Amino acid sequence: MDNFSLLNLAGNYSYADYLTWKFQERVELIKGRIFKMSPAPRVRHQAISMYISTQLYNFLNEKKCEVFAAPFDVRLTKKNTRNELVKTVVQPDICVICDPDKLDELGCVGAPDIIIEILSPGNNTKELKNKYEVYEENGVLEYWIIHPEEKTFLAYTLNNDGKYIPSALKTMGDKITTPVLPGFVLDLEKVFAD
Repeated sequence: MDNFSLLNLAGNYSYADYLTWKFQERVELIKGRIFKMSPAPRVRHQAISMYISTQLYNFLNEKKCEVFAAPFDVRLTKKNTRNELVKTVVQPDICVICDPDKLDELGCVGAPDIIIEILSPGNNTKELKNKYEVYEENGVLEYWIIHPEEKTFLAYTLNNDGKYIPSALKTMGDKITTPVLPGFVLDLEKVFAD
């Protein structure tokens, strides 16, 4: 399919369909539904993404976990790895994957350990509602949400019952740590620096 406007947006699609699309619009699939991604991110978004990705990359150098930045396909599935059965494929801004068996030439199959979404104008509802649900259902250990305009950070951490527990809202001056990456510290003063 070469033309986005010819797609039935009410249809139900799989990763196999996604792989055939050749239009320029960037999309994600969440439970088989198409979500058009925002236009190219703003400079502030990209600066934050680059800073966090670099901090993670430097910390993870020569460790088993790896960091990947968008565009990078994450196929969320617990059982089926066949493309025609995978109904959710997302492109998080940043993700950390500690199980090398989840990586293939197309991206990640299964839940990353950490997913980081940096909010852009116009996509906040999708990030906060639709992705929260699929990340929780698929066992993403931590889901970080960064709001560049408000200079805030919120993390959802999966508990033993498979449900997300929100952190306190963090902002300038706070330092972020995670049990997923012992020893890693993210300084929000530097993340949100002008």
